Amino acid sequence: MNVQLVWFRSDLRSHDNRALAAAAARGPVVAVFLHSAAQWQAHDHGASKIDFWKRGVSVLQETLHGLNIALLQRDIDTFEHAPDTLLALAREYDAQALHFNHEYPLNERRRDDAVLAAFARAGIAAHGHHDAVAFAPGELLTGKGDYYGVFTPFAKAWHRQISAERLALTDAPPAQKPLDIHADTPLAPKAATPENTAVDPRQWPAGEDAAADQLARFLRFRARHYQQQRDFPAVSGTSELSPYLALGMISHRQCLQAVMSDNHGQLAEGDAGLGAWANELVWREFYQHVAAGFPRVCRHQPFKESTRALEWRDDASGFSTWCEGRTGYPLVDAAMRQLVTTGWMHNRLRMVTAMFLAKHLLIDWRRGEAFFMRHLIDGEFGANNGGWQWAASTGTDAAPYFRIFNPTTQSTRFDPDAAFIARWVPELAPLAAKVRHNPPAAERARLGYPEPIVDHKAARQRALDAFKAL
Repeated sequence: MNVQLVWFRSDLRSHDNRALAAAAARGPVVAVFLHSAAQWQAHDHGASKIDFWKRGVSVLQETLHGLNIALLQRDIDTFEHAPDTLLALAREYDAQALHFNHEYPLNERRRDDAVLAAFARAGIAAHGHHDAVAFAPGELLTGKGDYYGVFTPFAKAWHRQISAERLALTDAPPAQKPLDIHADTPLAPKAATPENTAVDPRQWPAGEDAAADQLARFLRFRARHYQQQRDFPAVSGTSELSPYLALGMISHRQCLQAVMSDNHGQLAEGDAGLGAWANELVWREFYQHVAAGFPRVCRHQPFKESTRALEWRDDASGFSTWCEGRTGYPLVDAAMRQLVTTGWMHNRLRMVTAMFLAKHLLIDWRRGEAFFMRHLIDGEFGANNGGWQWAASTGTDAAPYFRIFNPTTQSTRFDPDAAFIARWVPELAPLAAKVRHNPPAAERARLGYPEPIVDHKAARQRALDAFKAL
């Protein structure tokens, strides 16, 4: 038999999966998923994401079972063990080829290069497929032949060159003849486990059917209002598809095809809400190109090399207060409490909280980046790193160093009725809405809510001085 081995990673779906489709077209498929507990911990993946990942694997296993495809699971701890483990499986099942979908952060690319090299030495074919992006890193370059470091020209080039072929969907493979191979039972986690606990799994049902349902609800009820409502955290105005995109329970092509179906075949034009959301998917792809083209961002270095010398403050108390949602700025605290409780944070608030840590407290953005990764169920390197470096004025398209959000102004503008604050900082709920944004000292004392950890005006000047010192 011309057995094909398919290695699943962050692409947990049977529909529109380039690696699976290519393998199934060549012969019967055997699937594998490698648990990498120690590596996940080193990459700051927290309990919520790992739980979501494992639940996604379980759902995928059931789906593949219906196609007579066995999903094998192995525990390798770290990426360096992937080549030998995959080679052993290929030899055990006499696989003629290995298929996987590319991932673009530095450690993942090194892992995949090592796998390709090991299979080449063994004389077994191995194929990497570009599934998570429309254009492979290196396909879209500036006029000088460089990777784009600014989003707008990247997006223009993306829209100019996108084609129906690049966004074409592939069906799930038909059921194959049963092989005498049985799927593994889910593996028990090893010692390397996250320090935090997972959120209630009912908040985020796993699998491609759940992802498709979420997309359908968004398109039906919210997508056309996306541009007007996406910045208001008290409103359910975003897609909330980021966890499913991060682990590939839905593809960007499925999302973009759905947009075009509702938008007369348009992505950049037509309905403003649908176009704005499609642009967010292009942002996700942009960050994958940045990770591949500027690998220093994968080494905990700023994209803007001139900011390496920025003098960050060593403030353990301030960092803990920010993590706990006790800064004394109600919108910041509400957002941080939402993150820890639900594993997700509204995108506007990701900018507000990140800028507060990096600018108001002048604490190294990398500490915040890691904290977010440990708590986000949608934690994904490119988007998380890109967002944090934007807020800290060290990254691509970064906010100018002198742009420093006033948390109270952000609160009155984007949570005008203070409904989001009332939900997540319930001690302030008894106050009138307009008072919740910045309660007076007497009310703070009465309700047990802290004074602001830092004065906005003084903190702003301190940040400006630090950047000017460069």
